Amino acid sequence: MATEVRAFDADTVARAATLVAQGLPVAVPTETVYGLAADARNADAVARIYAAKGRPDFNPLIVHVPDLAAAEALGVFGAAERTLAARFWPGPLTLVVPRTRDCPVARIATAGLDTIALRVPAHRAMRALLAASRAPLAAPSANASGRVSPTRAAHVLTSLDGRIALVIDDGATTAGVESTIARVVDGAVEVLRPGPVTAAMLGAASGLPVRGRKGADVVAPGMLASHYAPGKPMRLGAASFAPDEFGIGFGALRGDYCLSEAGDATEAAAHLFDALHAGAASVKPRIAVAAIPADGLGAAINDRLARAAV
Repeated sequence: MATEVRAFDADTVARAATLVAQGLPVAVPTETVYGLAADARNADAVARIYAAKGRPDFNPLIVHVPDLAAAEALGVFGAAERTLAARFWPGPLTLVVPRTRDCPVARIATAGLDTIALRVPAHRAMRALLAASRAPLAAPSANASGRVSPTRAAHVLTSLDGRIALVIDDGATTAGVESTIARVVDGAVEVLRPGPVTAAMLGAASGLPVRGRKGADVVAPGMLASHYAPGKPMRLGAASFAPDEFGIGFGALRGDYCLSEAGDATEAAAHLFDALHAGAASVKPRIAVAAIPADGLGAAINDRLARAAV
């Protein structure tokens, strides 16, 4: 794939929105760093973000929306979260809140969790893409895994050239570091990732005490823990399925839920959490999963399965 770089204007945004509608991620600047954006409701599109980045594990992603009303359609906000949103949105603050019961965001975007990380960006390019695509956009930083986050279009090309279709070039970003991530819990604001919105600013706006992260739960990007267990015994690397096992298949071994009949790791990653949820809801008391090659996104899938099987 040849990566096209186009200056920000109405035609470029329209082109980017067309690609998003086709399930393809595009790089777009925000006020923090350039993000790799795709329709957060489309599991296959989100899986393509991970494939492009070569990300070794799929952490929950930040979902970008145009305003608080759009955020409240995806997450449950209390009074404190609304106060913070009123003060810092649009801007470089991400709030982690519970998913709504009917949240349409794909499970792969939230790493199978019951929480969702939401942000209303201020940058004109990201806001224009949100308006044109009419979709919530999952957007981690637009760089290969382990590389420095990009603050210019050229930075994106250093690691993603040939892996994505389009970069919207609107010059250097302003904040230059990723957004602050916070949540309100037990009457306090917990900072999960420091950023442009400081702890002092959060405390002044909310009137609540502010503290650092407690515990090891994965509720935002960059936090790894085992939150994937379906509550049933799991057997991995299965070559066949027993009658009392909910079979999660791959390739020729289909089972009750096939991650990818074509044996495609990107497709399998997109459906993994849905498969685990289906297995948990099944009347069958055990779950078995077909062997999945460990290269590429397969390493991430096997990592999550190993954690789920503990």
